[in-house]
Amino acid sequence: MTTAEERLRILEMVREGKISAEEGARLLQALRQGEAQHAPPPPPPRAPRMLRVRITDMKSGRTKVNVNIPLSLVNVGIKLGARFAPNSANVDYDAIMEAIRQGASGVIADVEDHDSGEHVEVWVE
Repeated sequence: MTTAEERLRILEMVREGKISAEEGARLLQALRQGEAQHAPPPPPPRAPRMLRVRITDMKSGRTKVNVNIPLSLVNVGIKLGARFAPNSANVDYDAIMEAIRQGASGVIADVEDHDSGEHVEVWVE
């Protein structure tokens, strides 16, 4: 029986005169206290998640771009990543956005453009 059903049953017993209003009030109070004891604790605060974009020159190994963006600004981050990604990269940015919305973490895109000699990595942590 759910808590709402239990409340209705107590109120019905008061209405029918099976218990007094004071007894009904005590039962409702006990029901509330029982709910408070069995309520799950609030989830711990999560650390801010970040979208990370790094573009590396494949010949020298030198990092050309290294951007860390809070997920609260993820739309901007995806647009930024798309701007720096090589034109020949076959990346579905809508799929990346959907994966992030679904709570994905880790590598989201890892693209090497041998024509321009760039390695693009996008991940969430």
